[in-house]
Amino acid sequence: MTYYRPLVQHGEARPEGAMPLAGSALWFTEVEILSRNAPPRIAPAGLVPEPVRRRLTARRATIAGLDVTQPQIMGILNVTPDSFSDGGRHADVDTACTAALQMVADGATIIDIGGESTRPGAAEVPEAEEILRTAPVIEAIRAQSQVPISIDTRKATVGLEALEVGANLVNDVSGFTFDPALAPLAAQASVPVCIMHAQGDPATMQEDPQYADVLLDVYDYLDAQIDRLEAIGVVREQIVIDPGIGFGKTLEHNLTLLRNLSLFHGLGCPILLGVSRKGFIGKIGEEPQAAARAPGSIAVGLAALAQGVQFLRVHDVAETVQALRLWQAVR
Repeated sequence: MTYYRPLVQHGEARPEGAMPLAGSALWFTEVEILSRNAPPRIAPAGLVPEPVRRRLTARRATIAGLDVTQPQIMGILNVTPDSFSDGGRHADVDTACTAALQMVADGATIIDIGGESTRPGAAEVPEAEEILRTAPVIEAIRAQSQVPISIDTRKATVGLEALEVGANLVNDVSGFTFDPALAPLAAQASVPVCIMHAQGDPATMQEDPQYADVLLDVYDYLDAQIDRLEAIGVVREQIVIDPGIGFGKTLEHNLTLLRNLSLFHGLGCPILLGVSRKGFIGKIGEEPQAAARAPGSIAVGLAALAQGVQFLRVHDVAETVQALRLWQAVR
């Protein structure tokens, strides 16, 4: 199989033959051609096969009412006692709801609510407990705001309860491999989904992750999962993809994916990136405290936006939004 990674550029002055990236203001004139049995090479974008070119250039559909030709900021709301950087901070409904509304005021355009920690080494949470943590918070937010809400879960029963009280999107860190009932639920409810790549489950994923080629392996996994979800009725235009930084990946795996994010536009879906406060940022940035990693998180996020990523999933909303506004202004 041959893969085509657009070499992304920006600016109003474009050379003849420049192609828009995912219907956005970004564009490309060249691609890096990748395969598993030949060295990479650079070629004109006009040599990209027409089906691949259509996926690289087509304007993406709105997701939960959001225009993804513009960067979208997803605020993280963990209603867990043990998440790696903010566990226990939103332990009751009122506190969690207030935090969500503050993120909206700070510029978040969608809120991602999770009731099960997926940090390395985390244990599975019983479904009933996960529902008790998430559904009342979603209901409370929805009573005061129409902000899009994503339910971050691997389980159909949790997803169902969340959708019934107002969630708009299902975000599954297992890529819809953990619970076979979750993808059909999303299809039946006609809601957008986010497919994330992970190698292993949270309890074991960081023990010894191995890949033949991490970039192409993750791409192929996401491609196969998109096809699987389409086959059961999920609309492709309503699928978001996430390469799963830190989920069964070493520091070098993470960096390889981050350097080559534009490859994933070839899947024809919006891309979500979740790097906020993660361990590799602490290691490279020499910051042991997760809550103090906003600068590194923002740096990686802006680099991803330059490759056309549409969603940034972040803890530090106000700081990220401020950085985004300045980044857009100088560009």
